[in-house]
Amino acid sequence: MTTRTARCCCQDCSITVEGAPTLNALCHCASCKRRTGSAFGWSAYFPDDRIVGTRGTFHVYAKEGEAGYNRYLCARCGTTLYWKSFAFLPGDTGIAGGCFVDDPLPEPGLSATDGGRCAWLALPDGWMRA
Repeated sequence: MTTRTARCCCQDCSITVEGAPTLNALCHCASCKRRTGSAFGWSAYFPDDRIVGTRGTFHVYAKEGEAGYNRYLCARCGTTLYWKSFAFLPGDTGIAGGCFVDDPLPEPGLSATDGGRCAWLALPDGWMRA
């Protein structure tokens, strides 16, 4: 089984997972854009029982409510490395896809919240859109 480790910018924090993600997608919602400071967020979700371990000191940003989540940020560099959603895939952990630099993920296959995609951002024709 494949093991991958996602690391923050300063590499003080990491999360290691086994296997393939249950969901590997780009998201164009306002929250993901703000989280990344980019045109989209790349999110890979893994079942909680596939999380091998975490390392480092994290700060938690908590958003309350039905669509709430806890985001785990490196206490040193501030990279949002992973998160747990209260409603969306509650048995999975979302991990920032771009943080798997040394162990790259396969190409995403879904463009989530596609209606919020920047008009100039073209994606492959074969991707699902939601």
